[in-house]
Amino acid sequence: MILKSVLTVKLCMFALMLLMAATRFHHFGTAFALPDASLAVFFLAAFWLGGRFFFAALLLEAGVIDYLAITQMGVSDYCISPAYVFLIPTYAAMWLGGLYCSQFKAWSKSHALKQFAVLMVSSTVAFLISNGSFYLLSGRFTEISMAEYFQRVTQYYPSYLGGALLYAVPIIGLVAVVKLILQVKDTHEAV
Repeated sequence: MILKSVLTVKLCMFALMLLMAATRFHHFGTAFALPDASLAVFFLAAFWLGGRFFFAALLLEAGVIDYLAITQMGVSDYCISPAYVFLIPTYAAMWLGGLYCSQFKAWSKSHALKQFAVLMVSSTVAFLISNGSFYLLSGRFTEISMAEYFQRVTQYYPSYLGGALLYAVPIIGLVAVVKLILQVKDTHEAV
């Protein structure tokens, strides 16, 4: 039973790291590439796995992917600035949301609604941290008014939030369905 649990954790972490590696190259997605799944990956890893090691491993992976994308694949370095370090609290917001939701793993409508609400709040906090730090610290917006800032925020917030929801909601739903099927199967085998 312990071996099965360890293998499940390793498989889950591998799948989440693979998802991040496959999608991190395009922030919002294009006609040929899926949007970045990093926010959802941090949320889901905390939700199912927890542990500081996994958080650190995902941060390291994100940094390595960004480095390779910029230096080896010609991806723009526009977002690399002093604000880049604020991705740590950005992803920590998602991580903490996932940790909080880990207490609501049993399937019920109320748990699903709580998970969704926490995912929305975590994604919004992550957006405010990453977006706000970029506008304040990148040096690219020295003369921006609050009205202009809020106009830009409304432009990017829906796709930022949508990217997190695009991955997290169906993956959590799929895992819940699989668990339910396995429970029914185990119940029938026990009878």
